[in-house]
Amino acid sequence: MQGRVRIALVAGEASGDLLASHLMAALKARLPAVEFVGIGGPKMQAQGLDTWWPMDTLSVMGYWDALKHYREIAGIRRQLKKRLLRDKPDIFIGVDAPDFNLGLENDLKRAGIKTIHYVSPSIWAWRGGRIKKIGKAVSRVLALFPMEPPIYEQAGIPVTYVGHPLADTIPLEVNRNLVRDKLQLPRDIPIFAMLPGSRRGELTQMAATFVQTAQRIREQLPNAQFVVPLATRETRLQFEMAIYEEKAGDLPFRLLFGHAQDALGACDVALVKSGTSTLEAALYKRPMVITYKIARFSYWLMKRMAYLPYVGLPNVLAGRFVVPEVLQDDANPEKLAEHLLALYADKDKAEEIEEAFTDIHLQLRQNNAETAARAVIACLN
Repeated sequence: MQGRVRIALVAGEASGDLLASHLMAALKARLPAVEFVGIGGPKMQAQGLDTWWPMDTLSVMGYWDALKHYREIAGIRRQLKKRLLRDKPDIFIGVDAPDFNLGLENDLKRAGIKTIHYVSPSIWAWRGGRIKKIGKAVSRVLALFPMEPPIYEQAGIPVTYVGHPLADTIPLEVNRNLVRDKLQLPRDIPIFAMLPGSRRGELTQMAATFVQTAQRIREQLPNAQFVVPLATRETRLQFEMAIYEEKAGDLPFRLLFGHAQDALGACDVALVKSGTSTLEAALYKRPMVITYKIARFSYWLMKRMAYLPYVGLPNVLAGRFVVPEVLQDDANPEKLAEHLLALYADKDKAEEIEEAFTDIHLQLRQNNAETAARAVIACLN
């Protein structure tokens, strides 16, 4: 395709920012005159996105948080739609954030703008009725996971399986000792990675619980250390405040700015808030406990509409409970520490987990950015 190409994208959180940045890099290699506009984070901006609103304005956690910020988010969507309808892009790519993007995509498609939704909504897990709305809103879906394309094909919705970029970038084998050397961590002690989330709302819910869990582990393993990657200065301050409030200043926490993958590569076991980080932990083949806490109303509503017995991506992809999930009211320090210590002690279980996660890694390796870029260009043509 020759000449200037204008692509609009919207991502609402860090995982979408990462996905879109890989796609943008692949598109730039094929479309030298491409221009990117919309809403995105620092990784998308580094690839040349002209961002019209900060991505953080769309980052909400659960239904209750979405309701509290509804007016602000709805106002942004109205302004964004007006701008895109006035200065029509060649194609619009909504990256995840289905509650924001699908309605916008529907309006743009009706106006003659081609629309791609990148990351299938979890119709296999809950709210399967959304597939009709998706079909009306999109020209094509780019699906990350292998169980998704058959659902869209059966509904007559164009779909391309693109795999996941993390599966391409994370090696099949990672040497734990080399990562520990990089972080200047001892090779011969128990190390637990703790990933409480990337957003402030997640830290509000999880930080104190993670600190208290570390205290319980330390009682059983006096030489244990804890590596905690935190995405922003604000979330780091939140975690430091939790350490102070729990009087845990004597615990050996190693706080990192980012570097979640280094933390996972270095650890024996991980405690991970449900989300994309659980997939990263699986691709590093690490035993983990998946956890989260959200507003009670959001949890009640999601549980009523769920189709699957598991919420963590590694278990969903495996189709069984490979690793434990300790959620909501059960996610207390005693239970979390009990599960983490059991995983640390059970080397046979660690081997079983590694084998299951290697199978997932191979399924997800699809040269994601190149495959997604080809699908976008085919849609443009």
